[in-house]
Amino acid sequence: MRRWLAAMPIGAAILMLAACSSTNPGLKATDGGYTASPATRDGATVGYGMLVEGTVKLQCVPFARELSGIRLWGNAADWWRRAEGRYARSRHPEVGAVMVFRRTERLRYGHLAVVTQVLSDRQILVTHANWTPHRIARDASVRDVSPNNDWSLVRVWWPPTGRMGITDYPTHGFILSNDPASPQQLTAATPQAIETAMNGR
Repeated sequence: MRRWLAAMPIGAAILMLAACSSTNPGLKATDGGYTASPATRDGATVGYGMLVEGTVKLQCVPFARELSGIRLWGNAADWWRRAEGRYARSRHPEVGAVMVFRRTERLRYGHLAVVTQVLSDRQILVTHANWTPHRIARDASVRDVSPNNDWSLVRVWWPPTGRMGITDYPTHGFILSNDPASPQQLTAATPQAIETAMNGR
């Protein structure tokens, strides 16, 4: 099993559940790891809203690289081009894949998020860094709002409000890992990915 799949404590990081309307928040920290049950609204899963708190200057690129095992560098939006000939690319999500957001006025360098679960053809969960500044959002909901159901346009869970965001973000698609991990492995690997990315290894 890969080095990055080993779980390690986060140290001083604090785990927090963002406020949300949920009949079953089900979140707890256990022995350096953590588990969560999905937040629901009107019977539909809308996200987990879990944050790893802190003021670390951790960007989305090194975190996504460590968690996914996809060894690419450069600005987030450039990963799509850099993956050509090295990794398979898709318009449909798979667990362990990296979702590549295009550059926009709000996302000057794009953004990367690692797919942790595929819930339906229109909804996935992702773990990503720095969507909320200097924090990790784990198992956050992303919804496909593209007309053709090709994941070219999405909305993303916004932890500070405990709701889905209202902004539509364009994406390139998904870069598929050559050695994809299971949802359980990605959960276990998240603390190590944080530590490794923080230390620049």
